[in-house]
Amino acid sequence: MSETSSRNAHLRQAATLLAAGDHRGAHASCLAALHNGESQAQALFLLALIAADHRNPTKALELTDRALETEQDHMGARAQRARALLALHRHDEARAEAEAAAASDPEDGHVLDTLGVVLSRTGAYQAAAALFRRATARRPDQADWQYNLGAALQFTGELDDARQAYLAALKTRPDHHRALSSLVSLSRQTEADNQIAALEALFDDADPDPARQQHLGHALAKSFEDIGDHPAALSWLVRAKAGRRRTSAYGIDRDRALFAAAAETAKPAMAGYDDPSPLFIVGLPRTGTTLLDRVLSSHPDIVSAGELGDFALLVKRMAGTPSPLVLDVETFQAADRLDFAALGRAYVERCRAAVEDGAGLTAARVIDKMPLNVLNVGLIHRALPNARILCLRRHPVDSALSNYRQLFATDFPYYDYAFDLADAGRYYALFDRLVAHWREALPADRFAEVAYEDMVEDLEGQTRRLLGFIGLPFDPACLAFHENRAAVSTASSVQVRSPLYSTSIGRWKRYGDGLRPLLDALSAEGVVVPD
Repeated sequence: MSETSSRNAHLRQAATLLAAGDHRGAHASCLAALHNGESQAQALFLLALIAADHRNPTKALELTDRALETEQDHMGARAQRARALLALHRHDEARAEAEAAAASDPEDGHVLDTLGVVLSRTGAYQAAAALFRRATARRPDQADWQYNLGAALQFTGELDDARQAYLAALKTRPDHHRALSSLVSLSRQTEADNQIAALEALFDDADPDPARQQHLGHALAKSFEDIGDHPAALSWLVRAKAGRRRTSAYGIDRDRALFAAAAETAKPAMAGYDDPSPLFIVGLPRTGTTLLDRVLSSHPDIVSAGELGDFALLVKRMAGTPSPLVLDVETFQAADRLDFAALGRAYVERCRAAVEDGAGLTAARVIDKMPLNVLNVGLIHRALPNARILCLRRHPVDSALSNYRQLFATDFPYYDYAFDLADAGRYYALFDRLVAHWREALPADRFAEVAYEDMVEDLEGQTRRLLGFIGLPFDPACLAFHENRAAVSTASSVQVRSPLYSTSIGRWKRYGDGLRPLLDALSAEGVVVPD
């Protein structure tokens, strides 16, 4: 054995143990490597990977910084630094770090994939797809990389190429549940052409991984809904969510307190940041917010920054509350001490910078389509008194059912209400009452509501009305929203690339008595259900 090989023996062992999931052994080998004078940068990089796997991004960032002090061109450490910044919700810094590292033309597939993930999660989907293509070209057998490529291509609208990437992932790993679930999402399933057999073979009610259960079960639910068997679809949704429902500590009282605290933030706007460019689209998920975003962002003077968490993150940081959640009662209660002008200014800078290719720097209006910002409406108006806020509304049962049908790709607890039909109904009632509160508390020229059903029935009329509310002239490009080539990262990434359709209106009527828990919950909350 050469002197160099001997000197790096502990690092090779650490890498092997880490790949096998033995974090304790890998950690010990890294410490031994540092003690024996092996590559300090590589040892610190591997320790950063361990910290990241244990969801300790603060420690991971510290370790990558130390690694880069020793070896500034360690590409693995640079990629992990971007990943740590992303996990710490420092999205602008994460994106800048990833872009700078990508500009150095890395060759390692793991580095390319990591940088692609960071860029994708910060809205740079085209750049992310390019990195994923380079990674998979080097290692076509890496199923996770192929899946990441497929997801990025789905966001950018390259659906045929996305399909091929998902198929490539499944060729290497036929049990890759995310790739299989995503493949189903790309097209309508039929009796003759579907993935039901493969999905059923993989689904296990005793699976210890509730996320895997969700992906497979939701894909089965979509498949049966596509072929018209709605009772079977609902049954699969119940089974898909069972694991997460058991492990969740969710109770509706938590959201009752959150919504009540949010409502208390509505106060007259006096000292905010005077900028009319922000345009917020809020509502419940899966109720038409992406459709509205695509319609309006097809206007030549409007761009979309996608679903940003920046406003809530800035409020959290400026409030300085120690709680682990961004949206919580404690933070809303501390909001009165914020410098609202500084909040508004910081938000506008970050929102404009978030738009890919720099289009946000010159646009007259920039959309932030984060549905959860419905909780922040009062604070938004105080920080940005000239911003416009559009709230999407939809039939109560269709709204709650759409949330129940959705597989939320996040571990955040804010969507835990969607594990149960009755909780989805109760959550809708909280939303309905909060919107009524905003309607009374905010000026009519700053907060407006739009019904999904009205958009479907009269797209041009509603578009003219909303553009007038925003302060821009009508442009016929808005009616051809499905030709908009901008990336879409939401669950509607496939649907909004097709012309407007009305088949989702009244969807709830197809499920029959299976929705009784939802209907009873709405009735108990005093929500009137139109026919």
